[in-house]
Amino acid sequence: MKIKEISENEILIEVEDITKYQNLLNHYVIFRDSHVIVGEIFKIKGNTLFIRLIGEFINQKFVSGINNKPSINAMINVADSNITNMITSFDNDINGLYLGKCKSLNNNIFMNLNKFASSHFSIIGGTGSGKSWAFSRIIQNIFSKNPVPNNASLFVFDTYGEYYPSFANIEKTNPEILFKNYSTNTQEEANLLRIPPYLLDVDDLAILLNATDQNQLRILDKALEIVKIFKSPTDDIAALKNDIIARAITDILLSGKPSVQIRDQIISILSFYHTEELNLDTEIFQPGYTRTLKNCLVIDNNGKIAEIELLTKFFTDFFVDKIPTKKDILIEYSLEDLEMAIDFALINEGVFKSEKIYDNNNLLKVRIHNLVDSSYKKYFDFNTIVNKQEYINSLLTRDGKKCQLVNFNINYVDDRFGKNIVKILSKMIFDVAKAITPRGSSSFHIILEEAHRYVQNDNDVKLLGYNIFDRIAKEGRKYGILLGLITQRPSELSENVISQCNNFLIFKLSHPLDIDYIAKMIPYLDDENLKKIKILQPGDCYIFGSAFKLSLILTIDIPNPTPISNNIDVSTIWYKKNSN
Repeated sequence: MKIKEISENEILIEVEDITKYQNLLNHYVIFRDSHVIVGEIFKIKGNTLFIRLIGEFINQKFVSGINNKPSINAMINVADSNITNMITSFDNDINGLYLGKCKSLNNNIFMNLNKFASSHFSIIGGTGSGKSWAFSRIIQNIFSKNPVPNNASLFVFDTYGEYYPSFANIEKTNPEILFKNYSTNTQEEANLLRIPPYLLDVDDLAILLNATDQNQLRILDKALEIVKIFKSPTDDIAALKNDIIARAITDILLSGKPSVQIRDQIISILSFYHTEELNLDTEIFQPGYTRTLKNCLVIDNNGKIAEIELLTKFFTDFFVDKIPTKKDILIEYSLEDLEMAIDFALINEGVFKSEKIYDNNNLLKVRIHNLVDSSYKKYFDFNTIVNKQEYINSLLTRDGKKCQLVNFNINYVDDRFGKNIVKILSKMIFDVAKAITPRGSSSFHIILEEAHRYVQNDNDVKLLGYNIFDRIAKEGRKYGILLGLITQRPSELSENVISQCNNFLIFKLSHPLDIDYIAKMIPYLDDENLKKIKILQPGDCYIFGSAFKLSLILTIDIPNPTPISNNIDVSTIWYKKNSN
């Protein structure tokens, strides 16, 4: 072999008798002179090998990237298997994790587990390309290693409920590992996912009830204040209710609206929101006679409410000078309590004064009522009081012991509600991670199957000022909270999130939008590798990032057991003989 041409990043080598070599494509070549430089054969034409320089050996260790080039007289050798392993793979030590086999090089590939797990990662590929199998195999490999990662905390949001078979018996491999499964199937009471409603803050409620503007946020903020006062063991609850109702009605009395409208709105409020002291049958005493509140709303021959001054004085007597605050106190309450509080928050904010404001904010009342009245209410039936850290710890505990792997099967809820649950739980995990001292002394991994369903450019940023997955992607690493994205539609992902990923496993992609998207968002990909991605076989993937010494194509071993991700066998279904 001799060097024929040296260009910016390529070298052309002439081979006298190329028939002496077999399967040279994608193999590595070593150039030796003052430096030991490595190149990859990416093209063969006649007796000419086209070499792309990829790295060099420094102190007998391979380092990717080029600072030097070989001289025209450098010695040239095709790398043997020992050199190839040094180039492609990390050592099989505490940080070396077996990933799969490189067919073209015929060697095993190990990645750096620390660099993989301490960064956000993406597993991308079309349907049936091997994404779910790859993720299952990686998790199985992690938890079959010694020493055991006792302090790992992995939360898997399992969109289709397919990972349970892969993880259910993982503790048999190593008894120190515990797996826990939560389901959204309301028939499975034992492991039903339950979220304490009293841990939901304003942002969580905005997501849960699909709030769309700042006025609705103000209603929800007020509702949280009201529900804590209503549920606190004090004697001022009735007085607070009376104050809220009285202020809303006083605003209507002084609104200047037509008397008929004033009367109808007051009757409407007191028909739904009333107390023992303040209702339509409450007696109003006057010198010489007594009338009910409803009778004082009668309209006279002039089209006026004659007793409007009397009513105004009556209602202002219920005003409370100082309303207690319980906003930052942990108080247990139910979803039904929250529904009632939203009702009172609506009248407290004077929604009856404007039809437009009423229609917009009343959506919150409708949505919370529909949730309370649905089977989804079960997910918020939580009968003990815990703070956020205690709740997240409970998710990670089984039989009093630490669980390292928690799977949430969200197959039994619709897409919208499932998305809300994933966001709310992810935000709670993020809040807990932020509060841990010293910062980053614990780690939490959130893995999202079908990530394109959740990690989108939603209304959250406009309404709340942030999207939880954008925030985790940008800030999570310093708090020890990392994202794993598994998706078949990368073009639907938030650009902010995928751009923060440091490691990628890309399986076969064919949709042009997805291919164009990853080409734009991922700087490591060139045209040559994009072509390879289009023709990958199932189970083969293109890997690159900080956890890998080099980008290359490898085959992931089949997980044992496999997840339930296979396509149906139509021929078996169609031609199966009936048993009867």
